[in-house]
Amino acid sequence: MEVREILDVFRAADPAALKEKYLAEGRKIVLTAPVYTPEEIIHSMGLVPMGVWGADVLLKRSKRYFPAFICSVVQSIVELGMRGTYDGASAIVIPSLCDSLKVVGQNWKYAVPGIPFIPMTYPQNRASEAGRAFTKAGYLRVIRDLEAATGAKFSAQALADSIKIYNEHNALMRRFGREAGKYLSAADRSAVFKSAFFMPKEEHAALVKKLLAALEGEKPLSGPSVVTTGILADSPAILAKLDELGLRIAADDVAAESRQYRTDAPETGDPLDALAAKFAGMGCCSVLLDPEKRRADLIVDSVRETGASGVLALQTEFCDPEEFDYVIIKKACAAAGIPLLAVEVDRQMANFGQAETMLEAFSERLG
Repeated sequence: MEVREILDVFRAADPAALKEKYLAEGRKIVLTAPVYTPEEIIHSMGLVPMGVWGADVLLKRSKRYFPAFICSVVQSIVELGMRGTYDGASAIVIPSLCDSLKVVGQNWKYAVPGIPFIPMTYPQNRASEAGRAFTKAGYLRVIRDLEAATGAKFSAQALADSIKIYNEHNALMRRFGREAGKYLSAADRSAVFKSAFFMPKEEHAALVKKLLAALEGEKPLSGPSVVTTGILADSPAILAKLDELGLRIAADDVAAESRQYRTDAPETGDPLDALAAKFAGMGCCSVLLDPEKRRADLIVDSVRETGASGVLALQTEFCDPEEFDYVIIKKACAAAGIPLLAVEVDRQMANFGQAETMLEAFSERLG
């Protein structure tokens, strides 16, 4: 397969169509809300994990449950649930890593009663022995609730096998993140990352392997590039504007993209302990406790390593953790002499005129 053929498969990974396909095959679907939901457990139980990060929809019904100033990502997840978009799913697992996520699960129980809510409660002091024990206890709660909701059974050996599959996929996505900016448009790059939430990891990994092999024969793109950072970077309008301006994405620090794949679980010992160790090893993320704020250094280092011309911060409106981190990122970029642009994005945005104008000016600044 050629590059365009493979990319067409990623682009065609429509979650609604895939959901119906899995259900028609007799498979049970478990929805996974952002961020860092333990997909390996769901996968190991023979269930299909499908990511739910909301969509660009007008919020109506969900406004009964949320104030106007809460993150539109979580609002749109509930909105879609109330509209029946997720009907047929056996459960939804929602972690508790920010204030918005902490309340969405409770609202879900009343707004979408037909799909059971399973909480995953993470500790912020995650690296200590007590933190790992707390995380493991959370996983055991998820397993118990999944068994009740789906009838599937948990097996430690099956989890160990799933961890290997996910580690292999992580490694491929890390490699893809390094290579994509050299050869692919922003929209094509996004399609590969986004489709990973809807396809079984074995299938997605096989396609990524083919894509990486095919890219080796391609001519690298020229022009300036940026490092993106934020929660989401999948806005079609923003991606189209980046491609129109010839701005490549050299690397990213995006929660729905490369942050998912930075850390592997150990492949030895008790697999639940391994997953707890994986979470303990995570960092450089706005929703994870990071007293040293190493995320800013990671972004600066990414610019230097990739030769990117600047940083594009895609700020999800009303996302407090990202807004707090932005101040530190801005100072770090200024100290390193790195151009930085912050663009506010929202699941309800209909007019991107201001954002497009800002991107045009930023592109001219980068040369």
